[in-house]
Amino acid sequence: METETEPYVRLASLRELHQVVAQLNTARSMADTLQTIADGAVAALGFELAAVNLVRPDGDLLVAAVAGSDKAEAAIAGRTGSRESWERRLSMGERWGELRFIPYTEGWVLDHDDVPQWHTTGPAPRYPDEWHPMDRLFAPMYASDGELLAVLEVDKPRNGRRPGPWGCEALQLYASQAAIAISNARLRGNMQRALIRLEREQQALRASEESFRQAFEYAPSGMAIAEVGGESHGRLIRVNDALCRLLGRPGSVLRRYSFADLVHPEDTGVLLRTSAEGGRAELRLARRDGSYVWVSLRNSVVADAADGPQVQLTHVEDIEERKRHELALAHRASHDSLTGLPNSAELRARLGGRICDTPPDRFGRTATPAADRVTDAFEGLGTPPPRAYDHHEHIYAPDAPGGDGKGLAVLFCDLDGFKSINDRFGHVCGDAVLVEVARRLEQGVRDNDTVARLGGDEFVVLAEGLGPAEASDLAVRLRNGIIPPIRVEGRSVRVGASFGIGWAACGMTTEEVLESADQRMYIEKRSRSQGRRRAG
Repeated sequence: METETEPYVRLASLRELHQVVAQLNTARSMADTLQTIADGAVAALGFELAAVNLVRPDGDLLVAAVAGSDKAEAAIAGRTGSRESWERRLSMGERWGELRFIPYTEGWVLDHDDVPQWHTTGPAPRYPDEWHPMDRLFAPMYASDGELLAVLEVDKPRNGRRPGPWGCEALQLYASQAAIAISNARLRGNMQRALIRLEREQQALRASEESFRQAFEYAPSGMAIAEVGGESHGRLIRVNDALCRLLGRPGSVLRRYSFADLVHPEDTGVLLRTSAEGGRAELRLARRDGSYVWVSLRNSVVADAADGPQVQLTHVEDIEERKRHELALAHRASHDSLTGLPNSAELRARLGGRICDTPPDRFGRTATPAADRVTDAFEGLGTPPPRAYDHHEHIYAPDAPGGDGKGLAVLFCDLDGFKSINDRFGHVCGDAVLVEVARRLEQGVRDNDTVARLGGDEFVVLAEGLGPAEASDLAVRLRNGIIPPIRVEGRSVRVGASFGIGWAACGMTTEEVLESADQRMYIEKRSRSQGRRRAG
């Protein structure tokens, strides 16, 4: 039977409970929240001891907060009990709603497990609801999704009795509010850690951006950032001082262009392939004064995971000196050191690049077995078969079937009287004569013709698109250009020239072509010699 004072005691307890619940969400950290929960259980729920066992990420439970006894705090605070032992506790004993009560008559089986505890022995209860020192009362605290967050353990009721219905209801209410406070504290902690992480990432990003800016602006070689995609694809949106100096243009001007506007016309294809594929390319870029500089481009497309490629970072390195050296080496390897003309190897390479090993058929197709079958099939139709098997532009002799009366003339030139100049005046004079003959030969041919020094006093001229009469006229003009006196070291010397005209054609080797022209030159020289003897 309820006494007259019990409603007033209960009302006072409700006020205290309301106050401690209000304090639960004022804590600034998870540790403060857990200690507030333990302190509130002692202050408002009528227990002398309380401990909060927090579930760790690995599943075990840590005694994270103790209230009511310094000795108990020293004995168990910071110690850990396994999840398995706690599951055993929460599954046995009496269920008081959401609470778990294990009376001393059953709790003895838990005395030697790994859960930290402070319980002491004592005499048997004197009345049915008297609290025994080995009694255990737990209030599990769950998140909204059913996850176990912590377990509140209380002991030593101040009135010495097991809590009644109102006490159990108050403890359950407090545990549910404490669970909310723990969830909020965990959320705040996660948010604080996320904010700290975000701030660190932003600081790292700012540092990275500043590092990139300095590396970009003060790089010793050219750097540029260009747009990728859209109407302004390829337009330079950022350049550094090194690139401005290299191209002789201010940044405000360069930002109006793309590399496609600056590249040498012959290197446009190289630039397009490099822009599409990324990687490296060597090409020429226009400077402000109209000259071109050799550069090495290295492209890196900076992509955005959501929207695709955004910008292209290009590193521009000046390789003018290296390229000049390479070109000089290549020129020396392919040109005669005395006259500057293409040498024998270069002559053979150019000639070999125009003829193939297999002669064409009468329709201009390579004479392969497959082509022969196609030719036979079209023979009775009066039209040439389609050229589906061979894209080579065949070279014919002027009098060959399928030709147009013109061909690639090979003029073999041998100087007459050169040996006597060498013998009489020495090699220095002879070298000067060869240099002058080379100059006169170059003056006498077209821009697209090739004049090469085969060796000694032998020269070869390649002239494409000539008929027999035109080739003969060219030989006469070249001979007449060589005959005039040559001034060397204050003296005047003369040399003559004999020309033999051969014709390059597919199916011949370069050696066969040169041998044919050489033989014709020999025949002409012998004929002229015989003519002079008859005239004498």
